[in-house]
Amino acid sequence: MDRPGTVAELRASGYRPESVKDEMRRNLIARLRAGQPVFPGILGYDETVVPQIQNAILSRHDMLLLGLRGQAKTRMLRMLTELLDEAIPIIAGSEVNDDPFAPISKQARDRLAAEADRCPIEWIGRARRYQEKLATPDVTIADLIGEIDLIKHAEGQYLSSELTMHFGLVPRTNRGIFCINELPDLSPKIQVGLFNVLEERDVQIRGYPVRLNLDLCMVFSANPEDYTNRGRIVTPLKDRIGSVVRTHYPITREVGIRITDENAWTDRDGGSAVRVPHFMKEILEETVRLARQSTHVNQASGVSVRMSIANYENMISNAERRAILTGESHAVPRISDLAFIAASARGKIELTMSEDDGQEDKVLARLLGEAVKNVFDQHADVGRFRPALEYFEKGGSIEAGDQMPSAGYAERVAEVPGLKKQVMQLAEELTPDLLDAPFRDAALASVTEFVLEALYVHNKVNKNDKAGKKAYRR
Repeated sequence: MDRPGTVAELRASGYRPESVKDEMRRNLIARLRAGQPVFPGILGYDETVVPQIQNAILSRHDMLLLGLRGQAKTRMLRMLTELLDEAIPIIAGSEVNDDPFAPISKQARDRLAAEADRCPIEWIGRARRYQEKLATPDVTIADLIGEIDLIKHAEGQYLSSELTMHFGLVPRTNRGIFCINELPDLSPKIQVGLFNVLEERDVQIRGYPVRLNLDLCMVFSANPEDYTNRGRIVTPLKDRIGSVVRTHYPITREVGIRITDENAWTDRDGGSAVRVPHFMKEILEETVRLARQSTHVNQASGVSVRMSIANYENMISNAERRAILTGESHAVPRISDLAFIAASARGKIELTMSEDDGQEDKVLARLLGEAVKNVFDQHADVGRFRPALEYFEKGGSIEAGDQMPSAGYAERVAEVPGLKKQVMQLAEELTPDLLDAPFRDAALASVTEFVLEALYVHNKVNKNDKAGKKAYRR
């Protein structure tokens, strides 16, 4: 669309300046009335976090999202730009997004005074009105607020002139949203430098009697202070932040599964189709949920949703790799594939015990076993496999493994009295959509391993793990 190109045209258009927080408030109200989501794609926060953020915006507050890692804090802060107008006018060439009707920089004021209504304007979009800074101990006031530019001084500007100033990120985000991630990592003296921005809405550079009346929405993210040992948020700064919103991990297992489904990369192009049964998704999510309750895991650090996503992708990848190596065109993940999620889980849990080599793997193996037990008990009773247990008590065994072709499982199950029937019944309950060709053999192999592993975690059979193969026997 054609937009005004000069101050005169802008005035004739009826444009009225509006603060960024009023703008966000207006657009939020419009979305609420239209029933549109404020954070599309963010799951599990509809009744908890999102209403608090909406209230903060309606109150015209700066806000801090406080929560453990992997709780979508930064993602939501970046999505706040959707509450900004599509474009706003600024004086052409302005470094601090000067309002054509109320410029704050000397450069813009001088230009407006010289050119008056002929002064050209330009329009900037949402992306330019959002700036983000990751807090690190080496961040300086010059980075955020500004500094004297000695090059401008060398070019002939007096040090006493505002024109020698180089603006930092905060002034350059004037009339927009400025975000600082991991706020406690910012040194206390730099946090003090933000006091005026949050309360008086102005900044001073190098002690000059120059005040820039900024129009900003300041947003922050942080982990709880008991985890962020590198620093803390100074109390006066917290006092100036209007709303502190606590985020959280998925409250239910099903919400966690939905988040993983929407964020994991599953659209593979390797030539082998992979379908994941719901009980395998439940096991993966239950493992992460158990990790968030385990005494072996540092709960002040948290267990990120990224662990669920990375584990899910690695499980699919191992099923895909098996299909490629065995020449199968269709694959379904099995329990034996979960042995390979250790690579994606390492580093995503912080242990409370000593950091010995392989200790994370041992903790993860215990969590996986407990997850298999919990999920199996929700779907079946181990007592229904009593005839099969008699086979093991007589010295029988069954081999399983992530590299075994799916068709081979039918032969092994047929050797165990009653097991084939029970596996088939359980498969009809758990994977009815996979029992038709071409996924049938792969689905039955997956359910078979689920049953065998459940018998093992219930201490009904033993398991020998060697060279990638597992032998279940009494």
